[in-house]
Amino acid sequence: MHQIYKIITATILVVSVSTAYATTPIDIHKSSVEWLGTKVTGQHNGSLELKKGEVTIENSKLKSGRFIFDMTSITVLDIEDKKWNKKLEKHLKNEDFFGVKNYPAAVFEFSEASPIKNAIKNGPNYHLKGDLTIKGITHALDFDAIVNLKKSRAHAQGKIIVDRTKYNIRYKSGKFFEGLGDKAIHDEFTISFDVVTR
Repeated sequence: MHQIYKIITATILVVSVSTAYATTPIDIHKSSVEWLGTKVTGQHNGSLELKKGEVTIENSKLKSGRFIFDMTSITVLDIEDKKWNKKLEKHLKNEDFFGVKNYPAAVFEFSEASPIKNAIKNGPNYHLKGDLTIKGITHALDFDAIVNLKKSRAHAQGKIIVDRTKYNIRYKSGKFFEGLGDKAIHDEFTISFDVVTR
């Protein structure tokens, strides 16, 4: 009888833990990632696909997550001419920029997710801290995001500002090359994301 009681108690504990803690995969088909790069004379934008991802929700709070970006999927959306569109896309994929042949994936992983106190309605309500790896180089990264949680499901939106020079992407950077004038490309680019779990 005592043994049966121990088994029942253990089962209840397991169920309680699994209810409070859930790791859920990202629905890559319903999620979207876009990039925006600027230069002295203008800007370009495009899309990027998620290869896979997951987030952990514990006691109705976002706790951690990991996202793998398919860098071979980089596309350009603002250039209508097919020839120039493919030219820029190819350039972004070569060693001047993301070197996708040797580094086909980028990874963002966060282990800190803090609710923002007194968050503005419809504004960012979480502050995330983690590490971003591009071209095999890892640096700390933090940003705010709008996160909506419902049991084990999550929907997050936000923007990440990335300094490309930290990842050895120096092409036409004013930090490393003089006299670029209006040919200079700004060091920071923006990643906008809208991700949802399955």
